[in-house]
Amino acid sequence: MNNNDSQQNQFALLVHTCDRYRFLYPGFSYFFDKYWDFGAHCNYYFATEEAETALPHFTNIKSGNGEWADRLRYLLEHIIREQYVLYFQEDMWLNQPTSGSFFNKLFALAQANNWQQIKLGSASLYKTQPTPYYIEGFNVTLLDNQASDYLMSHQVTLWNKDFLIQQLHKGEHPWRNERRGTKRLKKLNPQIFHVDYFAENGQGTINNNQPNAIRSAYYTISGNSMLQNRVEPYITALLQGTPEQQTYAAQLEYHYQNQLTHDGLPKPRKEDIFKKIKNWLLNK
Repeated sequence: MNNNDSQQNQFALLVHTCDRYRFLYPGFSYFFDKYWDFGAHCNYYFATEEAETALPHFTNIKSGNGEWADRLRYLLEHIIREQYVLYFQEDMWLNQPTSGSFFNKLFALAQANNWQQIKLGSASLYKTQPTPYYIEGFNVTLLDNQASDYLMSHQVTLWNKDFLIQQLHKGEHPWRNERRGTKRLKKLNPQIFHVDYFAENGQGTINNNQPNAIRSAYYTISGNSMLQNRVEPYITALLQGTPEQQTYAAQLEYHYQNQLTHDGLPKPRKEDIFKKIKNWLLNK
C-alpha cells in the first residue's frame, strides 16, 4: 500500500444532507466537480436519509430518519470507518478551485499531531493565536476558545471522528447543537485550530498568512429552507452549461423568484430565530 492509499483510508469527505433538500443535490455536485481538486487523498460520501442518489465521485450512504445529531452520529459510528471527517453540507456550493496538495498536507499534520478539530472558514467572531505551522502560505492558528463564539459550527471543518461524535448529543437539531455544543466546548476547552482556507460568503481572512496563500471559496445558497440571493451567480453559470444544466437553472430560478422551499412548498411563516441570530453574527 502506498502513502496515498494509506492517507485516503484514514480521511473521509462527508456531505451531510437531508432528503427534503434533494433539490440542491445537482447544484452541489456540479460546482463541486468543477472546483474540487480530486488529488486530495480521501474517500467521498454523500449522506442522505433514505433517498437514493448517484452523484459522480461520491458513495451514497444513508442515515435513516431522525434528528440532525442522531443521523450524523449514526453515520459516524456505523458507516464511516475513516479516522478523520471533512464535513460539508449540500448548500455549500464552491466557486473557486481547491488545492489537493493543501488538503494532503493538512491531513498529514492533523494525523501526526492528533488534532481534533480544524476550522477552515473565516469569521470575525473567531479570535486566533498563531502557531509555527504553515500550509501553502496559510498559518495554522489556535482559537482562543473563551474569546471566540460558535466553537461548535457546521461550516467546513476537519474533525477527528471520535471527537465529533462526542459533540453530538441525542435529539439535538442543528441550531441547538451549535448553541449547546459551543457551551460544552468552552467548558472542555480543547485545542481548536483554524485555517483561512475557505472564503465563506465573501468573508475575509483573520490570520497573518503569507502572500502566496490562495484561498478557495463557497457560498451557502440556502436559508430558512429556501434559496437566497447568493444563488444568482450559480444560476447564471448553469445557464451557460448543457441543456440539462440549463433546465436545472430554470428550476432554481423558479424556486428563487417564487420563494418556494426546497421541497416546493410556499415560504414558511417564521424563520428560526436562533438561525437568524447566527447568520447575523456570521455576517451571512
